[in-house]
Amino acid sequence: MNQNLKYRHELKFMINRHQYYVLRQRLGGLARHDEHAGQSGEYHIRSLYFDDINNSALYDKLGGIHDRRKYRIRIYNQRDDLIHFEKKIKTGDYIAKVKERLNRETVDAILAGRTEVLNVPDKPLLLELYRGMKQLLLAPRVIVDYVREPFVCPNGNVRITFDKDLRTGLHAINLFDRELRPVSAIDDQLIILEVKYDGYIPEVLRAALQLEGLRQQSASKYVICRKYLKTNAWEDY
Repeated sequence: MNQNLKYRHELKFMINRHQYYVLRQRLGGLARHDEHAGQSGEYHIRSLYFDDINNSALYDKLGGIHDRRKYRIRIYNQRDDLIHFEKKIKTGDYIAKVKERLNRETVDAILAGRTEVLNVPDKPLLLELYRGMKQLLLAPRVIVDYVREPFVCPNGNVRITFDKDLRTGLHAINLFDRELRPVSAIDDQLIILEVKYDGYIPEVLRAALQLEGLRQQSASKYVICRKYLKTNAWEDY
């Protein structure tokens, strides 16, 4: 485990709409909506995930490999004023994330195959992406699209998110395409609950969420969307 990274615990559960309404109600007074969510309490996330020629991110997840990483470009509310390139690192039950801000011009260049824009020696993460695209044929694989309702609790630095309406963009790779009509990747009654925290979850919050009564699942949105494409004969891997 890289000691220079900040690792957190991550728990994932697949819940239905009824469970969502119950859990959301119980969070009242115990956690607050993330300030970035605005008045609606939600925001839209669209990510473009990358994988190499061997589909390592996909197969490492399916194979239960202990140490994994994924690369993605992420935007919010279909805007281009805040764009991040992110590397998500998973080590057992711990996660860490490294990110670098991008501008629209850089993303457009990446999608057009002009990878030299990433050859920036003083930005290690971009340089890592550049080398991955050159040496491992790392390339965009799938768009993952959903609505997130986030809650935060300062005690334990807990972040609880309900990710709804998970969709995939099929073969599309243009994050900013206003005409993109992503299709549902899972049953629309299912919601992905994620709980991230540092050292502990306050007992009152754990009791409200009834975490012991939920079955922890491997709910990778990237894998769900890739498997959807495979099941519906949109791609081979």
